[in-house]
Amino acid sequence: MGVVINPFIVSGRIPEDYFCDRVEESAQLEKSLTNQLNVVLTSSRRMGKTSLVDFVFNKPAISDEYITIFVDILQTTTFREFIFSLGTAVFDAVASRSEKWRKQFVTFMKSLSGSFGYDPIQNTPTFDVRLGDIQLPEYTLREIFQYLESVDKRCLVVIDEFQQITRYPEKNVEEILRTHIQKLSNANFVFSGSRRRLMEEMFFSAKRPFYQSAKPLRLEAINQDVYFDFAQSHFQQAGKDISKEAFTYVYETFWGVTLYVQRLMKDAYIDTLPGTTCDIDMVKRLTDNYIRENDSHLREQLSFVTEAQKELLYAIHAEGQVQSITSSAFNRKHRLRSPSSTQSAALKLLEYDLITRKEKTYSLSDPLMDLWLSRR
Repeated sequence: MGVVINPFIVSGRIPEDYFCDRVEESAQLEKSLTNQLNVVLTSSRRMGKTSLVDFVFNKPAISDEYITIFVDILQTTTFREFIFSLGTAVFDAVASRSEKWRKQFVTFMKSLSGSFGYDPIQNTPTFDVRLGDIQLPEYTLREIFQYLESVDKRCLVVIDEFQQITRYPEKNVEEILRTHIQKLSNANFVFSGSRRRLMEEMFFSAKRPFYQSAKPLRLEAINQDVYFDFAQSHFQQAGKDISKEAFTYVYETFWGVTLYVQRLMKDAYIDTLPGTTCDIDMVKRLTDNYIRENDSHLREQLSFVTEAQKELLYAIHAEGQVQSITSSAFNRKHRLRSPSSTQSAALKLLEYDLITRKEKTYSLSDPLMDLWLSRR
């Protein structure tokens, strides 16, 4: 008996049969990249940016003709760490493909020449570079890009959570990257980010180096009816069913956020026996279980914020959406300390991605956090 695949995949690459919708978005991304355009890809977190990129990169028009490189910089805090992450990703995705490209990489990376290891069995260099080995970050960056120019196959580079570079202590990172990237003729970039406001400032403000350097592509929630049809069809293929009411509850409870909807559908698919229907009682129980499962993680998130920041977070949660967080009425209603203290707390909560701001309206960023607070 073969392995039974749960069609609601929440990690790793998603095969086409289990990939829900994103028809227009994937077509736009593929068209842009195959026509040598850089793309700035934005959405809230957990909406499926990485899955979309993986899906498009797995298409023959991309996978057969390009080398794809993925760099996640969310955990980086300095320009040196960025260079280290980029260099590691380029070595793994490009240099490791052949002995020729490995030796070519070492030749170009003169600033790190003393840091490479050597595999005596394969007779090839190995990437044993440590963060402390990068003494001249901008010079090393130039070498990495020069190497990409030398490769005899076009490269596509995804930099995930690109807004992170605005938090580095170095003040000229945007200028440095833009200067080098605009000179490349053998590579295009996907700048992916989950902090919409920061990403829009970086790419659509005339005062910033990356102004109008990439085509915008915004991921919104998958259409609810399309998502229900997708979910129900996979239930029915297994001799099961799911009610529209049950799916609507999950979709609306989790604000249509792809990761959460997928996870609840995955759990519902497991618990629904052949010949039966997943109803609203089942998904409510599974939602409660999921909140309890994440209790310690959510508590840990709040352990890093101050009392004043918690007070504001709870106030925004109570309101749902707030337009004037510094207004006297809002501060009095929720017994906040002062408008200036509220403003400072909001800046930190935005930085921690616990709240979001859209067109001057503040709300919680994460539906799971919102649910968890509601049940406390």
